[in-house]
Amino acid sequence: MKTYTIIRARFILGILFFFPFVILNLTGCATLDPRQVDVDPPNEMPEVKETNFDKPLADLGKMTQVYGKRVFIQGKDITDYTGLSTYGFGEIPRDITEMTKSALNAIGGNVVYIPYTPVYINNQMVTGYSNFQGKLIPDIVLSGGITEFDRGLETRGSNTDFGVTTNPFNVNRSWVPGDVISVDYNQEDKDSLARITLDFNLLDFQTMAGVARMQTVNSINVYKAAAEKELGFTIFGPTFGLRGTVKKIQGRHAAIRLLVQTSVLQIVGKYLHLPYWKLIPEMQPDQVVLDKIRQDFRYLSQADKIGEIQTCLYLKGYDVPVTGQMDAGTQAALNSFKMRMDDSRAVHNDTELYVELWSSLGENMEQVAYRREMLARAFATDAPVQRVAVAPAKKATTKTADKVASDQPGKSKVTPKKEQREERTVKGPTAVAKAPVTTPAAKETDQTTKNRDESHDIVQVLRTQPILGNKSTAEALINERRTAE
Repeated sequence: MKTYTIIRARFILGILFFFPFVILNLTGCATLDPRQVDVDPPNEMPEVKETNFDKPLADLGKMTQVYGKRVFIQGKDITDYTGLSTYGFGEIPRDITEMTKSALNAIGGNVVYIPYTPVYINNQMVTGYSNFQGKLIPDIVLSGGITEFDRGLETRGSNTDFGVTTNPFNVNRSWVPGDVISVDYNQEDKDSLARITLDFNLLDFQTMAGVARMQTVNSINVYKAAAEKELGFTIFGPTFGLRGTVKKIQGRHAAIRLLVQTSVLQIVGKYLHLPYWKLIPEMQPDQVVLDKIRQDFRYLSQADKIGEIQTCLYLKGYDVPVTGQMDAGTQAALNSFKMRMDDSRAVHNDTELYVELWSSLGENMEQVAYRREMLARAFATDAPVQRVAVAPAKKATTKTADKVASDQPGKSKVTPKKEQREERTVKGPTAVAKAPVTTPAAKETDQTTKNRDESHDIVQVLRTQPILGNKSTAEALINERRTAE
């Protein structure tokens, strides 16, 4: 028995002496001198900043061209109104105007961003480099700021402990300080929630009055989390352990950029009455936009309503003539479209059917843009019933957004010579967005006198100026002023 005890003690001592050698071997060639400590930070190249909203913003620009909408928008200084950017150690940015500029300018299409730089313009005028000639005048002004930043809304923590200890080995206490072996493990997690809210509003540039129902209030949640793990071994007194900690904070500035891009997409799409929610998966439809589309549709005559539905069907890919009359081809196309709809979106009247057709145009904008051009060309031909089936042999630039058929005798309007000269000088998206609305040339008058009544040849989708039931709204005033200009 004594011999067994001696052998076991020697074995344990061998283990104790073996551990330091293992640690030295694991360190390899690394020095153990604390005075020689050093660290090599990673060296990375700059990269392009990309977010999940870059493509939806660009697609919104395409949508303005497909639906024939345009706007000149100017942005005020967008800053932090909570004060935490100053007294919160810079946790959130004080000024997010540049983020807003980048989001507005990323839309493109028929959305023209005009910066608000009065000091710069005044200095340019003083030095004689520039004046106000040729400067664009905005239609609306974007204002807003960070209105909420709530920290510590919710804090959660969890802890896990585990330990096991053997029975005493009854070793010689003169050789080691203890006679047991134990293992201990500890894990601790902690996370907290904060919320940032951004408000945007639209103002009419001429009157400086707010555009009714044109505002967005969006929030984003940001998290902060910390974790810690420990693993310890005790062997006859001496203790060895491993410990690791990590702390992660979701970038407040990056989160605000996403918030700005979301709000810009929403408020521009809402003002132009576009189905912008089609650009973001699982985004709910905007009831402000849908109410406006329903209102405009209800104010149309029965023939105009059928013409609107036929136009949407044609842009969706159905080869139906735009006659303003419910024929067999139109009814068949409607039945086919209803079959493709989800059961949860069943429609029970013509207004809701038109809303579904109108909003579905944003699902395939490349096809709609091409067929929109085909439809505009078709309305310039002789046969109003069959002309929609004529496909152009070669694409060419046409004023599709401003083309409206006029088949009633004596109703064609002659474009003023001044507008014709300006039209020939239009170049680039900015000039296209600024170009005034024109009517068809008078040379079609002789041909259109042989065709049917004007009420059977309506294409509201192609018009840049929507039919407004309430002419006193801010948008109606803006459109009326733009037409006068």
